[in-house]
Amino acid sequence: MSPIDNRFLIKMIPIITIYGLSALHANATDRAPTFEDDNFSFMKAFSDLGLFDMNEEVWNVYGQSTYISSWKAPFSAAYTNLNGSTNSLVPQAERSWTGSNTFYVGLKAPWQGGEIYYAPEMITETPLSGLHGLGSTIQNGELQKNGGVSARWYTSRFYLRQTVNMGGDTNSIGSGPLQLTRNLDSRRLVITVGNLSILDIFDNNTYADDPRQQFMNMAFMVSSAYDFAADARGYTVGAAAEYYHDNWAFRFGHFAPPKNPNDTPLDFRFLTHFGDQVEVEHDHAISDLPGKVTVLGYLNREFMGKWTDAIAAFKANPAQYNANNCYGYYNFGSGNANAPDLCSVRKTNIKMGIGINIEQALSKEVGVFLRGMYSDGNTEVDSFTSSDRSLSFGAQIKGGLWNRNKDAIGVGYNISWLSAAHVAFLSMGGVDDFIGDGAINYRPEQVLDVYYKFKVMESVWFSADFQHISNPAYNADRGPVEIYGARAHFEY
Repeated sequence: MSPIDNRFLIKMIPIITIYGLSALHANATDRAPTFEDDNFSFMKAFSDLGLFDMNEEVWNVYGQSTYISSWKAPFSAAYTNLNGSTNSLVPQAERSWTGSNTFYVGLKAPWQGGEIYYAPEMITETPLSGLHGLGSTIQNGELQKNGGVSARWYTSRFYLRQTVNMGGDTNSIGSGPLQLTRNLDSRRLVITVGNLSILDIFDNNTYADDPRQQFMNMAFMVSSAYDFAADARGYTVGAAAEYYHDNWAFRFGHFAPPKNPNDTPLDFRFLTHFGDQVEVEHDHAISDLPGKVTVLGYLNREFMGKWTDAIAAFKANPAQYNANNCYGYYNFGSGNANAPDLCSVRKTNIKMGIGINIEQALSKEVGVFLRGMYSDGNTEVDSFTSSDRSLSFGAQIKGGLWNRNKDAIGVGYNISWLSAAHVAFLSMGGVDDFIGDGAINYRPEQVLDVYYKFKVMESVWFSADFQHISNPAYNADRGPVEIYGARAHFEY
């Protein structure tokens, strides 16, 4: 394991952001949104005018806006896109940005406990190096695999949620995006069916969850080795069941994977190809300070290739089974004729992983988190980042300590590893969807992410962010990389 380069300690400088109201609206992230309670919103405005009773909601509408800009400093690299491989992060300075819109519409169903939610969404973006060259540490969690400069609208969520209260303590839940005002029992069954993100339900963490308001790097919005079923935008279709029993929660989900790895069309053969997840959560309090521990396991049965199969096919017949000779099969565009490729060896394969997610408040203002995930590493990444094992931890400090109650500071560290078979494939010049320099001097990929979130006014935040990435694409022959970010976020 190579440690984070300590030079970042003397290179940390503030990032100055310029306040300017814009017409960009809300996020394209595949996370369920969380809004501040005292913000401006359409619903509060309607309520203040006497046109709506937020305590008896039949419908609601919310929205939000996020713009993120990232600048990558030049870095040293022994080679880039060696021998026609295509997935290196270029060593020159680059700028990346995303702008995204979402509206969240909720409607009470005409039967007890039913709710319908719909969320149209827009994304416009420019990634670093065509979204290549970073494995688990993609610097902006808003980036999508098929996004572009032209704005694209689509449906991110359209689902039915059915809640069956079963006793215990009763709590009132307030109005919010994807949430109607209602009473919930501490013992209940919740069924969700439709188009949504798996991350709306699984692997949530209070302190490391939302790239719109917390850590910008994708490694902190979820375990980077959690290869959850999703299309290229991060969404899927399926069903989940959750049973809550006081301080315990049990969840199971069955969802559609993409037809091809990291592609947009979904495979709706739910009994043949699918992504299943099981999660057990326990909430607790230590000296009245809340915390929770979650264990998550997933099993994907999907159309994907094994590293060892690709290597074996290339060794048996390199003229036929190379990366520049895919005969129309789905591939990632490598021109390296002397390297193996996954294109001709994809078939129905199984991928499994298990992880833990811990969060704990240390005081009213300080909370810490830890996430870890171990995936088997036998097959290519089908839906998320290039990572086979991952560990992240860090802290969030709220601004009440310095009389800025809605501000926050976050410090997080993530380290990810590849399996031996994955490394062997890359060492031969192969590429996966995100990485492949043509050669590799393997080391774990690491990132330190530090941000400051500043509340400018009601419903408006600016954030400054710094990221130090060691061994980009798990390659010690390249980097380290430093990325400076600025974010504007609006809620309404």
